[in-house]
Amino acid sequence: MPEVQNPNQNSGGGGFDARSMLLMTVVFVMAFFGLTWYRQHNAPEPTPVQNSAQQTAPNPTSAVNTPTPAAAPSANGEAAANTSQAATEQQTIVENELYRITFSNKGAQVIHWVLKRYRDDAGQPLDLVNQAAAKQTGFPLSLYSYDPGLRARLSQALFVPSATGVVSTAGSSPTEVSFEYSAGGLRVHKSFRFDQSYVVHAAADVTMNGAPLQTALTWPAALGDDVTPALYNSSQLDYSQNADVTHLAAKKISGGATINGPLDWAGLSDLYFAAVFLPDVPTAASLVTLHDQISVPRDPRDKSSKYDAVPVLGAAIGDRTAGPVSARIYAGPKALDVLKSIRAAAPADNLAAGGEPTGPSLEPLVDFGFWSFLSKPLFLWLHWTYDHMVQNWGWSILILTLIINLAVLPLRIISMRSALKMQRIQPQVSAIREKYKKYKMGDPRQAEMNKELSLLYKEEGVNMFGGCLPTLIQFPLLIAFYSMLAKAIDLRQAHWMWLPDLSRPDPLHILPVFFVISMFLVQWLTPAPGMDPTQRKMMAFMMPAMFGFWTWTVASGLALYWAGGNIIGIIQQLAMNRSSLGAQMKAIAEKRARRKAGQGKAAPGKIIQGKR
Repeated sequence: MPEVQNPNQNSGGGGFDARSMLLMTVVFVMAFFGLTWYRQHNAPEPTPVQNSAQQTAPNPTSAVNTPTPAAAPSANGEAAANTSQAATEQQTIVENELYRITFSNKGAQVIHWVLKRYRDDAGQPLDLVNQAAAKQTGFPLSLYSYDPGLRARLSQALFVPSATGVVSTAGSSPTEVSFEYSAGGLRVHKSFRFDQSYVVHAAADVTMNGAPLQTALTWPAALGDDVTPALYNSSQLDYSQNADVTHLAAKKISGGATINGPLDWAGLSDLYFAAVFLPDVPTAASLVTLHDQISVPRDPRDKSSKYDAVPVLGAAIGDRTAGPVSARIYAGPKALDVLKSIRAAAPADNLAAGGEPTGPSLEPLVDFGFWSFLSKPLFLWLHWTYDHMVQNWGWSILILTLIINLAVLPLRIISMRSALKMQRIQPQVSAIREKYKKYKMGDPRQAEMNKELSLLYKEEGVNMFGGCLPTLIQFPLLIAFYSMLAKAIDLRQAHWMWLPDLSRPDPLHILPVFFVISMFLVQWLTPAPGMDPTQRKMMAFMMPAMFGFWTWTVASGLALYWAGGNIIGIIQQLAMNRSSLGAQMKAIAEKRARRKAGQGKAAPGKIIQGKR
């Protein structure tokens, strides 16, 4: 982005010099990273959060303790007749065009949830089940209970499946698979219904000696694409209450806390994927937040890599009272078009009778942050460019960069004219500053100086902030682009030229080097007649070095946007330097250089004569 990178452009005047531009750049940089920090560390606290021991039921242990049996079995034969459990562990695989889900009858839980259209870093179909975390914290669609003993028993029980082997969901009718378990008075029924979408319907009913127990369907072990500490730390808990969406970072989540409904939807997500529950009865739903910790290598490809402790987030959705629980589960990509088509149940919906849900959609799962009013339109524009102009995300970014820079070109011309006016009145500005330079900052007479300067600017038609208009316009675009590219799943593993993944830094570091060189040329070509040569050199080298350091670590898609903006900026600046405005600025620069050179020669002569 040339405008963010070119503080020399308006430095010829006294009101907005290089130091002012440098200060503004520092402020912008602090705001840029400050907003990112604020979004990650100051998400709103969930207002209805309670400790898991503070349930709505009068006796919070009544839903987790084993109820007293009404009538115990009278004989071993009768107990055996009420037992239903498998002898060995078995697998049931359900697949359609989008996924391949592998169930184990041990706990009737999912051990693999493979998305066929997405790949992991090894080039294999992406498994949304995080195997490293699941082995320690539990597998998806297991049952959660506030009673640890019951929870452990449910996860180890060998259920009897209604089908084993591979089950296809081909056809228009939903496919259903169920699991049954009963032993020692505990009876569990779990069923799952599949269609051709990313959504799976799940239901569970748990009783002890005929009395219902309070349980919840859970996804306890982060997501499968979280393989590095940075990716684990990017995960968050998302939920919607009456269409009011909350995003919570890991540090805001306590394990075992309960958020009572109404809940439109709730679950966990990272940058690109999500596992979200949509309860059939939102008004009666409750969410249990899960937060564990494991150690993972900093670089999974390096066997000698050091290990870091990382958060493992999870979510469990159930009913506020003891009894059956049913919900739909979306486990898939955070693609806007897909999320927009999936809606939560509304109070008036009758899903049991086959009605369609009409509640809030999952679209807010893609959190563009504070600048969403710019980020989302930019993303939709980028997507339109990809769909209708060129089927490559790298070229789409460059086309968008070209259009934005052409749109801002009139502002650059205004900025250049403002700089020219400021340079013309530089002698008067210097005289006024010289008049008041003996007064310290805070002296009331400093206000008189500012008043005189403002009057001079007004009489000459100079806007002292006119030169920074392009920067003020494009800086929000820079942040919006940063936010958008960081959340756009379309850029994940998207290729361009030598770049294998536009969502990650350039592995060959070609873009950062090119960016530094091109930014230096932009700085050097931008006229700065009133700037001290030392300051000019400092800015010309310092700014490219500072921004180049960032491009070393940011997503290559964003670095491509910056570098493309520099190339366009060089072409625009060369053209403007050859224009009448450029000629006038060059003439002023040469005139001042001659005057300074003459003063430098005359001064020593006067001193010598004085001594004589």
